[in-house]
Parts: sequence; structure tokens; C-alpha cells
Amino acid sequence: MTPSERIISATRGRGVSRRSLLSGLGALGVLGAAGCSRVAAEGEVEGGDLLARLRDSGTVKLGIASEPPFGYIDEDGEATGEAPEIARVIFERLGVENIEAVPVDFSALIPGLKAQLFDVVSAGMYINADRCAQVLFSEPDYLMLDSAIVRAGNPEGITSYEVIAEKGLKMATGQAYAEIGFAMNAGVKPGNILELPDQVAGLDAVAQGRVAAFVGTNVTVKGAVAGNNRVEATDPFPFEAGGEPSYGAGGFAFRLTEANLRDKFNEELAKLKRNDFRELLDIVEPFGFTRAEMPQNPETGQDLTTEELCRL
Repeated sequence: MTPSERIISATRGRGVSRRSLLSGLGALGVLGAAGCSRVAAEGEVEGGDLLARLRDSGTVKLGIASEPPFGYIDEDGEATGEAPEIARVIFERLGVENIEAVPVDFSALIPGLKAQLFDVVSAGMYINADRCAQVLFSEPDYLMLDSAIVRAGNPEGITSYEVIAEKGLKMATGQAYAEIGFAMNAGVKPGNILELPDQVAGLDAVAQGRVAAFVGTNVTVKGAVAGNNRVEATDPFPFEAGGEPSYGAGGFAFRLTEANLRDKFNEELAKLKRNDFRELLDIVEPFGFTRAEMPQNPETGQDLTTEELCRL
């Protein structure tokens, strides 16, 4: 979903009407007022006092990428989606009553977090080694296989990244999506990967024959093709890592200076996962997530952890 965020191991992102980070850079001028906050040196992790400051202000700013179903602004101008709704519940329990969304391009989420344009990345961002070197991740809150938008009838017989590579097909995915790395690891040539702003542009590229497929997360792809008879979604498929099937899983990202906030967030997230994820499912089911998308390894039934995902 993030390289500049282009990963050769694992990531994700995208949107309906996403705002560029550049349009918000004027906000950087106010950062001097936040004298008690600072950016950590590369690789430096600190406790931080952000949670106390959020409780005082009553509002947490969430970085989102305007990507249904992960995080977007609804018709009433309210932040919603899988990640913002989880954040809403957890931060309320942490004593922060309000959430405020800051929409940026997916590729601008980590830079925007570091620049303090918002407090937390709440966009269903895949957890991987490249990103873990830059931010602190919560434990994962979902697992996701990928899927591809293809022309109706799937004339190229696309069922995996490997098929795309073996046939030398052109594919598209989102800017800074993890799928770029997944595809390259499977042997897709960089020249055959087109980066587009979002799944809507991807659907059009497939329908027009400019690419054979647009690859994204399964839930996003299914939502994009609904009701469109020009295209369809393939069955979900994993990516390969070290010759073995691997599964993307996403979480919330925090600045390296805010380990205390991340740890408190994890404590509340763990409570949502109790009783076979029942409370977590109650929050995310309206956005198309099912028991199959809960963060457990499908092969072993073991809960996925940020520690293992950070090695991908």
C-alpha cells in the first residue's frame, strides 16, 4: 500500500479523491509551535508524550489515503473505513474523544507522519522491513491476500504474479503500493509495471487494454469491480517470499519518538482481538472484512506479529 516507499519485499495504498502532500506543506510552518515534539534520529526509538498531549487536546489527527475500504471521507465529510473506525474506538478508550482525518497520497503517509502533519497513519498500511525502519507499527489488525482487476472473462488467465511474469504481461498497481515489490520479486520486469493514482484509474487502464491487470488488495479490488461488466476480480492470491506463500498484513504507524502511544494502542487492540476477534470483526465487517481477513496465518492458525512482519 508504501521506497520512496517502493518496496522490494512488501507494502500497500490509494483513493477516490486523494489530496497531495504538497497541497498541505504550508502546514509545516506551524510545526515550530510544537516545541515539545521532535523527529527522532534515524532508527532511534523513544517513549514520547504524545498520548498525554492528545488527551489534553481531545483530538487525534489520522493520516489516511482516501482508499475505500481502508480509510476515506464519506458523503457527510466524516472519516470512516476499516482503519479510522478501529482508531475511533481505541482512541476513545485511551481518553481521546475525537478523530480528525488528514487525506494525503499514499506515498506521502510516512513523510507526512515524520513531518508531524498528523499523529498516526490510519490507512491499512502493510507492515514490512522497509517501513519498520522508518516508523513504529502497531500489531496487525488485518491480513489480506491480493487480487487483480482483469478484463471480463480473464482472457490472459491471470491467477498470480508469477503468471503475469511468465507471460510478460503489463500490469498496473497504485503509487507506492507493496504490490510493486511483490510483482518484482515474482519476476515482473519494472518496465511492465505501471503506477497509477488509484484503483479507479487502474480499472480504466484494464478496461481500455493498456494493461492486462491492476493488482491490489482483495477487498479493494472486489469493491472496485462491483457492478462493472467490463472487468472482473480474480480469486485472491498470496505473494511469494523465499519460495513460500506469504501474506500481507497491515497496521497503524507511529513516529519513532512515540513508543508509549504505540504500546498503549496495542493494549487496546489486543482487547478487540479477544474471543476469536469478535469485537474487531464487529467494527470492520461493514467494510467487507470477514473472519478470513483477521491477522492469523492461514496455514498455522497462529496470530501474525509485527516482529515477524518487519522481517519481510
